[in-house]
Amino acid sequence: MHDLPDSIPALWSAQAHMPSVLGRQLVIDRGEGNYVFTADGRRLFDGTAGLWHANIGHGRPEMAEVAAAQIRRLETYHVFGRYVNDRALELAEKVASVAPIDDARIILNSGGSDSIDVALKLARRYWQLRGRPERTAILSRDLAYHGLHAYGTSVAGLDFNREGYGTDSLVPDTVRFDTYDIERVRETVERVGPHRIAAIIAEPIQGTGGVIPPTPGYLEGLQAIADEHDILLILDEVITGFGRTGEWFAAQRYGLRPHIVAMAKGISSGYSAVGGIIVAPELWRPFYEADAPIYRHGTTYSGHATAAALALENLAIIEREGLLGRVRELEAVLETELAGLAGDDRVAQVRHAGLLGGIELRPEVSAEQVTDRMVEQGWIARPLRGNVIQLSPPFTTTDAELRELVAAVPTAMDALRGAPVPAAAR
Repeated sequence: MHDLPDSIPALWSAQAHMPSVLGRQLVIDRGEGNYVFTADGRRLFDGTAGLWHANIGHGRPEMAEVAAAQIRRLETYHVFGRYVNDRALELAEKVASVAPIDDARIILNSGGSDSIDVALKLARRYWQLRGRPERTAILSRDLAYHGLHAYGTSVAGLDFNREGYGTDSLVPDTVRFDTYDIERVRETVERVGPHRIAAIIAEPIQGTGGVIPPTPGYLEGLQAIADEHDILLILDEVITGFGRTGEWFAAQRYGLRPHIVAMAKGISSGYSAVGGIIVAPELWRPFYEADAPIYRHGTTYSGHATAAALALENLAIIEREGLLGRVRELEAVLETELAGLAGDDRVAQVRHAGLLGGIELRPEVSAEQVTDRMVEQGWIARPLRGNVIQLSPPFTTTDAELRELVAAVPTAMDALRGAPVPAAAR
């Protein structure tokens, strides 16, 4: 065992190699608009909108007022059994009104990983209720990220999120399929046996895997496979939901008809911990009939009243300020700026969809080192799998800020010329 420093923080950070981050952690203690501020006084442009979620920017006074007013009236009451609270009811109706599924029902919970668990449990429970108990297999994409609960870990297409727990899959009967080639997906479906498959789950645009938009015809192909074999199609829109692609949901951008949509992040822009799923009629109706079993779902803070009030105000701001249209405008700016960067000999590929950008660097340049240098220059970006730099700023970003954010990448690379590349980035 190596000696540890005499004093280390009590907080065990998420998704962190702790020996590498100790002594280097940035303590964020304030946010204002598109910027956050560190405890030692640095002002940083939030080029990733936190973890893809700070869509309306930070420190909105109207959000603080909504939270205070709701807490004074009712901080929360649970939504188990015959009890509900008015804000949970209101939020569910609002989500249903913009959802890509007609006549949907909404299950609320505390975040994206919760949403994946409840979605995949529902998929299996549905087929049991239909008298098809052999339909248990869950198929997901290579390079996929679906949170870090047991189900999300099990269907992850990123091996580093799956490994080390003693079995190939924490939840049994999960299979990965190709991320790019729909014909190879068909081969996997045939190999597993369509009659055994409960659901296919996919991010419309892969996020943590490296900002990977769908290849032409790919998502439509998943829809066709689901339709042909009576397989449930689940879209993980935890990142893309609530405007990140210029529509309320990526399903609407790509013309998809999912059975379940998982949501979180942008529903509240991070002002509260809230997520959930949107459920199609063919799935919810069997559980609403007089002789139906209970679908056993729910967390203590499902439908939390204050969380719901903040989500409602966030959605109202998106509508009031026309931020879906603003995302479409910013997408055009991002496309132009990334195209200009594509000619840099240090860049392997640029990718974008909506207000999501990925810059894949060549192996001799470390995305981690580049993003560290960008922070020194006042810009937050994030290194992802595949030596990719993530850019996904708030919807309230100006054209100039977006141009400067993209330009900060080659500036940081210039500053790093001659620096050694860490082994992990090679």
